[in-house]
Amino acid sequence: MKIFREPKKLQKWAAARRLAGKKVALVPTMGYLHEGHLSLIAAAKKKGADEIVVSVFVNPVQFGPNEDYATYPRDEKADLAKCRAAGATAVFFPTPANMYLDGHSVYVNEETLSAGLCGARRPGHFRGVCTVVAKLFNLAHPTFAVFGQKDYQQAQVIKRMVRDLNFDLEIVVAPIVREPTGLARSSRNTYLSAEEKERALAISRALGEIDAQTFTDAKGRRVTTGAIAKKLEKAGLKVDYVACVDATTLAPRRAIGKGTCVLVAAYDGRTRLIDNRVF
Repeated sequence: MKIFREPKKLQKWAAARRLAGKKVALVPTMGYLHEGHLSLIAAAKKKGADEIVVSVFVNPVQFGPNEDYATYPRDEKADLAKCRAAGATAVFFPTPANMYLDGHSVYVNEETLSAGLCGARRPGHFRGVCTVVAKLFNLAHPTFAVFGQKDYQQAQVIKRMVRDLNFDLEIVVAPIVREPTGLARSSRNTYLSAEEKERALAISRALGEIDAQTFTDAKGRRVTTGAIAKKLEKAGLKVDYVACVDATTLAPRRAIGKGTCVLVAAYDGRTRLIDNRVF
């Protein structure tokens, strides 16, 4: 497994692999890898990638001034071991200094799909995401890139960026991976105490209880975003939003139904958790 730290060295190697006719997959991560990240590597292998490049970079540009950039969990040694065991062929460990040169002034901004939901709560977040992902696409020359469904809005924003800027690659979205309890896997789960982890289960339970055929609950009542929010609040969570949107355009939809996605963001103590379910 190759380890790259300099952007130009990765770019040169990846360009040569593509020129040789190899199928290159990119798995962008912020590190502190867990089973959810490893499932993205597995998805790349299943899709027939000859080379799987995992980027590990806590991107400062997508964090707000009061967010957890400084405390975001990091473990390079463990990440390398997990990448090697999962079958990655290259890992990219850049630094903020070599990804964002002195005086950098160019950003990539998607203005429609990123406007609501997490974009409305975290100003500048998706500008940072689009910018770093565009840079990674230019460095890794991927045939396709794999993202996780847990960050549903992010995946849709990246798809739109690829479409509108004519990037020559495919975006693959892999299913959410959950802990045995049902909690969606996240590096930020390490922030949670045992009590908070138990409380957080209200999110996946509320989403999982919706009947996918009738969009009703166990008592036959039509499920609404308001009803989901009340369940989360009753469990002791602070709801940021519960939204029903078109699964492709992210435009608000009045009722949960076929072709929609229900997205949840809630605070469990000081930790912000997200989850979703597509119908």
